[in-house]
Amino acid sequence: MNLDQAKDKIDTLRHELEEYNYQYYVLSNPTISDYEFDMKLKELEKLETEFPQFFDPNSPTQRVGSDLNQEFVQVKHQYPMLSLSNSYSEAELFDFDQRIQKLTDESYEFVCELKFDGTSVSLIYENGALARAVTRGDGEKGDDITANVRTIRSIPLKLKGADYPASFEMRGEILLPFAVFAELNQAREEIGEMPFANPRNAASGTIKMQNAAEVAKRKLDSYVYYLLGENLPDDGHYESLQHAKRWGFKISEHTKKCADINEVVDFIKYWDTERFNLPVATDGIVIKVNSRKVQSNLGFTAKSPRWAVAYKFKAEQVSTTLESVSFQVGRTGAVTPVANLTPVLLAGTIVKRASLHNADIINKLDLHLEDVVYVEKGGEIIPKIVDVNDSLRKADAQKVEFIHECPECGTPLIRKEGEAAHYCPNEIGCPPQIKGKIEHFISRRAMDIDGLGQETIELLYQQGLIHNIADLYELKAEQLIPLDRMGEKSADRILSSLQESKNVPFERVLFALGIRFVGETVAKKLAQKLVSIEAIENATLENLTNIDEIGGRIAESVITFFQDERNRELVNRLKAQGLQFELHESVLEGRSQKLEGLSIVISGTFEKHSRDELKDLIEKNGGKSVGSISKKTSYLLGGSNVGPSKLEKVEKLGIPIISEDEFLKMIE
Repeated sequence: MNLDQAKDKIDTLRHELEEYNYQYYVLSNPTISDYEFDMKLKELEKLETEFPQFFDPNSPTQRVGSDLNQEFVQVKHQYPMLSLSNSYSEAELFDFDQRIQKLTDESYEFVCELKFDGTSVSLIYENGALARAVTRGDGEKGDDITANVRTIRSIPLKLKGADYPASFEMRGEILLPFAVFAELNQAREEIGEMPFANPRNAASGTIKMQNAAEVAKRKLDSYVYYLLGENLPDDGHYESLQHAKRWGFKISEHTKKCADINEVVDFIKYWDTERFNLPVATDGIVIKVNSRKVQSNLGFTAKSPRWAVAYKFKAEQVSTTLESVSFQVGRTGAVTPVANLTPVLLAGTIVKRASLHNADIINKLDLHLEDVVYVEKGGEIIPKIVDVNDSLRKADAQKVEFIHECPECGTPLIRKEGEAAHYCPNEIGCPPQIKGKIEHFISRRAMDIDGLGQETIELLYQQGLIHNIADLYELKAEQLIPLDRMGEKSADRILSSLQESKNVPFERVLFALGIRFVGETVAKKLAQKLVSIEAIENATLENLTNIDEIGGRIAESVITFFQDERNRELVNRLKAQGLQFELHESVLEGRSQKLEGLSIVISGTFEKHSRDELKDLIEKNGGKSVGSISKKTSYLLGGSNVGPSKLEKVEKLGIPIISEDEFLKMIE
């Protein structure tokens, strides 16, 4: 390779890796696997070593990827949060051990830890209480996410015992258990949102949300794995973790101290298969020298500690045959293609089906029936096809085409510009949409109607007793009792629960209607701002988009819903049955329009109220709480530690800064 070729290759790799870094750390939407990324990074490192004349301090090899979000106050780390070097083979682990032997004469042990696939956090404790939580960021500084972290129940706010240092830092991983991840994706699909790709993306997106109350609903979990500071209780890393466990931290019970590298390899072999039985995602094993003294002697490279390495599991992948593709219709009308596969064992379970998500995925894979396909789980819950062996494709193989008509009702499908999914627009006459909307309506988070479930809804629909949600309130005991597996007691329970549901508050009724993109949070925002269903029905696009967190897509969906005469008739029938379609008087007390027309950005920490409380006060008094500064911003409500980027922007735009006391006087 000559100099020109080397320069071109280095520039190409740098550009690609920067883009992958952005997708992973900023957008939380990785476009290649960790293994592919590491291989490209190693290739670039090798070329930069061979051609030092092309050194660049801004190369991806010289920095740690950043996940900074400018909406949070940024905090400098006392101890840099460096990334670990990755290894993928036993040979690389033995090389790691050999390097340590050359650098120290001290004897040493290893500690092996499961590498949880989430998002890293630094927890600062002062005098036994959580003082601050900070993301890894760019390794030198990160975002202050203390308010969000306080909602994670596995992270102690106050420590147990009394033998902890006065001040110390605990590093950990925030993650989303598989069961919670499945619930979250189901809820997203119910309102027509794209599901998260994996638990890691979901955890990363959640911890950077602006609303701590919404973070709390996501049920994040955490494991801690490293103690930093002065006057620590023990030289041993493993022993320090046991101290931390007694202080109230959640430590992985599977962490193990190993006498030598051979025991490390045995540990890895065990977890290469056993990890699939865990309730959370793991993508490898972290191996650390146990002694802090030896760690200190070994020191760091520019990017990572010399005393630790991450062994990355390859995502398990198997080949099987694509037998057919079926198409499922969801509650919102979204049509999802599903690959039906020759059954195959993958990650401890038999896989028969894999989601293909949408038409773009099918086209990208260039799928044909009877193709030999490669299926992967990795950190995913749902298996996915990642590649096709087209060299084994039969000459007459039939190309998989996305359907043009609804498989349930025959209605031509539509695909809106900018959206990935195809939809069946026949909301009123498409059976799975009808039944799906009724199931959503009766669900616990919506109307919470006891005694009705998927099977009962199916039975009532097949018997012609219900065709929409309003029909539920016209059911009679004499219609229900004769039904299969029903009886008088079950019928009474259903009818009583339907009667009780008439007391369910307006925001939940609005959510229960199943308007596309209107989840629990959006329904609450709409109800609190517009107060009644009549106001929402008559709202313009401008009215709706002026509400905090209501964008154009949501607003258009609400308007489209109420433009349909059949939907308005449905709402009127529910009104006649006595359901709550306006905010209760007790909720309206204390509201005013003192801040009407004002857009206020909150930044910093405050003495009298939390940021969420201030946000509620703004909205309760007719104002709009917004996350970013623009020419339309009326005020910056600033506390202590206002983000420097915000201060710079308000100064440039001439936006007034008001204190907490000044704000409270405005709404007196």
